[in-house]
Amino acid sequence: MRQEPVDYIARTREQYSALGYPEYKWVVNEDTPPFVKPAGEPSSWKVGLVASGGIYAVGQPAFHFKDDISFRAIASDTRTEDLRITHFAYDLTDARSDPNAVFPIDTLRRLADSNEIGVLGPYAYTFMGGIYSSRKVRDVLAPAIADRLVSDEVDVALMVPV
Repeated sequence: MRQEPVDYIARTREQYSALGYPEYKWVVNEDTPPFVKPAGEPSSWKVGLVASGGIYAVGQPAFHFKDDISFRAIASDTRTEDLRITHFAYDLTDARSDPNAVFPIDTLRRLADSNEIGVLGPYAYTFMGGIYSSRKVRDVLAPAIADRLVSDEVDVALMVPV
């Protein structure tokens, strides 16, 4: 049975309106992103993971509900059972049942084990998407995560939005 696509723009506007936020303003990036093709074959890449689904590990603080621009560094060998999720802007049922729905760490581990990618970076980085201030994301959160990925010497970062 074919399902109709989800209109995420309308859905986001409805969710923000229901939460009492002003109309959601989509960010329009004026600059061309500095994407580069990594050298070598995927089997040689060190891969990082960045996800906006509000994932954190047992022992780390949960995310807050409004404009939380903090992030969590989760060791790549953290057991999936030790992951937790909190987020205000999506239904958490599936993600809490299987964190890989929003944080595909087990898939990346399988790809590394089968040599389809090289290795995982030492940490995955997570934050709670739905941050209303694009300026704070651009000026604070994104550079902090980018610095960590550079420090981890990853070749490729898989970005998983929610």
